[in-house]
Amino acid sequence: MNFDLIVIGSGPGGYPAAIRASQLGLKVAVVEKEHLGGICLNWGCIPTKALLKSAQVFEYISHAEDYGITVGSAKSNFDAMIKRSRGVADGMSKGINFLFRKNKITVIDGTGKLARGKKVEVTDKDGKVTTYEAKNIIVATGGRAKQLPNLPIDGEKVIEYRKAMSLAKQPKKMVIVGAGAIGVEFAYFYNAVGTEVTVVEFMEQGLVPREDADISKELTKVYKKKGIKTLANSSVESVDTSGKGCKVKVKSRKTGKEEIIECDVVLSATGVSPNTENIGLEALGIKTDRGLIQVDEFYKTNVDGIYAIGDVVPGPALAHVATAEAIICVEKIAGHHPEPIDYNNIPGCTYCSPEVASVGYTEKAAKEAGYELKVGKFPFSASGKASAAGAKEGFVKVIFDAKYGELLGAHMIGSNVTEMIAEIVAIRKLETTGHELIKTIHPHPTMSEAIMEAAAAAYDEVIHL
Repeated sequence: MNFDLIVIGSGPGGYPAAIRASQLGLKVAVVEKEHLGGICLNWGCIPTKALLKSAQVFEYISHAEDYGITVGSAKSNFDAMIKRSRGVADGMSKGINFLFRKNKITVIDGTGKLARGKKVEVTDKDGKVTTYEAKNIIVATGGRAKQLPNLPIDGEKVIEYRKAMSLAKQPKKMVIVGAGAIGVEFAYFYNAVGTEVTVVEFMEQGLVPREDADISKELTKVYKKKGIKTLANSSVESVDTSGKGCKVKVKSRKTGKEEIIECDVVLSATGVSPNTENIGLEALGIKTDRGLIQVDEFYKTNVDGIYAIGDVVPGPALAHVATAEAIICVEKIAGHHPEPIDYNNIPGCTYCSPEVASVGYTEKAAKEAGYELKVGKFPFSASGKASAAGAKEGFVKVIFDAKYGELLGAHMIGSNVTEMIAEIVAIRKLETTGHELIKTIHPHPTMSEAIMEAAAAAYDEVIHL
């Protein structure tokens, strides 16, 4: 019952923390109340990408003539897509179980709660409470879909992302509230399989409102071609679920005009709330701010021996951020000297079609920060590889500090750009300048050439525009 480390939660923060701790020689236990891998592997990152891939394959088949291939009429099988997605998730969760056995990590089934004296009380499914002790405890309980007062989630007509991945029947019409990553990814999937989709976004910019304005405009243009309706700078005033379907009252924040949109189901995609209630924070005096646990640069709370990582602490609610925090936290616990995370160099990826990826400053934010800029943009319509692949939508945009050549930010929209953004993250980490990037030979033909070309465009050296 005694451990060097107990991790509460086994998501993309919890399970890497446990594995790294075991590698460093610590005796480790993980408390998990549901499925190994947490939301990410079971209901978030992985199964959603499986659904999106199904939608993409369906679109390829539907447009096979564009590639010189004649096929019969294609039909989407909604139930089979959902089943495949769940199978992928199940396989990944089993993989975590294998990794835990390999690294001799103890798995404790149940709901964990902090107790005084560096203890964790675990309540199992039968209500039995068992107390475990550890020299160190990491809280990695993750987050859940945020609920709005005027958009109560009932799990039937007003749903969140988990339900959206396991609906028994494909809706004919859907309203999605929120145009961040979750909202636009589901908008793409459901539109691709034949659902009529309307996206409502509170922010004026519209789709992916935290991205660079040029990215938002491009995605809105592409989505309009696909038949996805976007209502930006608008709020959902109420949802009437008394009838067979839903009647969503939407108000324009600019004009004040209201309209009623009828649909079968409403998907709430308005963000994430941290799972910090009822885990014993108050009893131990652990400091929080708006539900988020306050930690130092190595994720230690104000209580000795208690740490927190992932969606329960301030910072981007992203799986790769949680993993990075986990490894740094554990290495510090083990007596190593890890380098703190640079939160200005965190990549963000949205897996809609076309994909969106970015890191660093937007053009607007860079100007507001006082930089004099050099901005370069290269469209995929000018890329040989993109033309050959039939993926000419989108562009790469790079932003440099004109004085020193520092790469302040990069913003991409197009096919497979989520695979390309890591190059920019590494470049920024290594403080590479614009001219060094231009002189970095990129293979031809590849989509990644657009990064080099965009940099060259910023310095009036671009060849293929």
